[in-house]
Amino acid sequence: MPELPEVETIKNTLKKFVINKTIEDLTIYWAKIIKRPDDTEEFRLRLLGQRILDVHRKGKFLLFELNDYMLVSHLRMEGKYNVYRKEEPVKKHTHVIFSFTDGTELRYNDVRKFGTMHLFPKGQELVSQPLNKLGPDPFDAAFTLDYFYKKLRKTNRLIKAVLLDQTIVAGLGNIYVDETLFKAGIHPMKRADTLTKKEVESIRLQAIATLKEAVAKGGSTIRSYVNSQGDMGMFQLELFVYGQENKACKKCGQQIIKMKVAGRGTHICPHCQKL
Repeated sequence: MPELPEVETIKNTLKKFVINKTIEDLTIYWAKIIKRPDDTEEFRLRLLGQRILDVHRKGKFLLFELNDYMLVSHLRMEGKYNVYRKEEPVKKHTHVIFSFTDGTELRYNDVRKFGTMHLFPKGQELVSQPLNKLGPDPFDAAFTLDYFYKKLRKTNRLIKAVLLDQTIVAGLGNIYVDETLFKAGIHPMKRADTLTKKEVESIRLQAIATLKEAVAKGGSTIRSYVNSQGDMGMFQLELFVYGQENKACKKCGQQIIKMKVAGRGTHICPHCQKL
């Protein structure tokens, strides 16, 4: 699943290709992707004539700002956006096509068909599902030590599970949680309410730094992730633990191991992250 850095990269790429384009037509091949309104024809009609003013990101969600609406899109496991000329052949697994008045198209492709699209009148998107329960983005001013420490003190869940909880902090997924905890020297099975304030601050700062570095390198190419124009992210070359099982730790030389934590495959250095 694309995480914050990948979605940020997709957002930045899309801004170069779709800003100020007007939707002339909309073709929907897989209706279940459209979640709001649940009538796909109503969804289509509302979008006709709308111009894309900007593209935003909140957590792992893309937000297309239109004249009157906000289109909230989640890529889930395999969702991808690409821009094509109208005459170019439509690839398999293309489920939604936004046709613009300039002869180009924004096509949404999703092998797994897990992606979602919600359309809201502008201003309502943050007070309704799926965005209303999201925690602050790691880049938000609201993601302070005070906020984060208070949240962790209230739960005895494993820190790995808490960091994956999008209601606590939005945008982190399995890759960047493993990387953050390694850099902070924290074992993923530590209980959140046992962490010291210094440890919590280390996790917070390492999460921000790791995500910023990943954004700068265009995200990580794990399995099939590419940005909206087919370019691969390069942060996977910088990974310390994720996907590095049986390799030597870049810090201490001990072998990276893979284990199951909170139901997720988890990578750690047993020397650098003692429980």
